[in-house]
Amino acid sequence: MRRPRKPCPVCEAGVRVIDYKDERTLQRFITDRGKILPRRLTGMCARHQRQVGTAIKRARHLALLPFIRS
Repeated sequence: MRRPRKPCPVCEAGVRVIDYKDERTLQRFITDRGKILPRRLTGMCARHQRQVGTAIKRARHLALLPFIRS
């Protein structure tokens, strides 16, 4: 059976653009190992999932977020 879709947490917060410098927000969307969580677990819409992925990758490149945690 299908579960009903969760509303997008970013849309509910009224955020237009996800900033790569906001580490605290991005931490919510990565696992303890540093992987990006999929849409089915976060409940985000496609637009915000793409923005989060790009923001996390930029933050990793600038060493704001780790690539992996061991």
